[in-house]
Amino acid sequence: MPVYEGNTIEEATAKGLQALNLTKEDAEIKVIADAKKGFLGLGKKLAQVAIEPTVSEQITEAVEETVEEVLTTDELPEETAAEELLSTSEVDITSEPKALENLDDEEAITELALYLTSISKELNAPALVRLERQDGLLIFHLDTDKQGILIGKHGKVLNALQYLAQVFVHRAAVNKLSVVVNVGDYREKRQAILQRLAERTAEKVKQTGRPVFLEPMPAFERKQIHYTLSKDEYIKTHSEGDEPYRYLVVEPAKKHF
Repeated sequence: MPVYEGNTIEEATAKGLQALNLTKEDAEIKVIADAKKGFLGLGKKLAQVAIEPTVSEQITEAVEETVEEVLTTDELPEETAAEELLSTSEVDITSEPKALENLDDEEAITELALYLTSISKELNAPALVRLERQDGLLIFHLDTDKQGILIGKHGKVLNALQYLAQVFVHRAAVNKLSVVVNVGDYREKRQAILQRLAERTAEKVKQTGRPVFLEPMPAFERKQIHYTLSKDEYIKTHSEGDEPYRYLVVEPAKKHF
């Protein structure tokens, strides 16, 4: 943890926050020593504080790094346009192209594939939808030459597509189907990030004895973190909020604190 000095604790803290480009809300600050004036200039000591990003801030940085690895080109104007299309009513993609309900599994899968194909065309990144079945999970791979557009900055577009796919299949299918939307190997790299996130968060909670509130993420990602941390008797987890902004809370197990 980096250490910063100043004539006062406040000054040392301000120097550290400026150096790290953080706000107090995004930082863990530990006072190491208060300043001492000394006598006649002898024995004077500066205040010292140690500062590091909070878990949430570290998580954000880690996710950004992962997205940068996934995207092989710099962010394009089309990527921003894709996010805007998903967040406005210019393209009606939040409702089914036709009234669909009570479909069996295979019919629902076919209709969802067509739905995702249509959306990719609307976003100017036409994709071939390829289905993979894995341990009861239906993974819809979107194969496209414009991966960056369908992933979006920080994965925003892909997470929006994931949410739309879940809403679509839950409304159309008779049975409850678990679906994941993937572009390239983004989800695989994201899975590695989530594993590190779970481990780092657990350590932070055990060190501080305080809960940590993670950023909103899709249900299957929350389940991955919950499953990983369920093996740690010192930690418990639960979700709060409404989709698509539902988030995970990681907190100490009371019996150990």
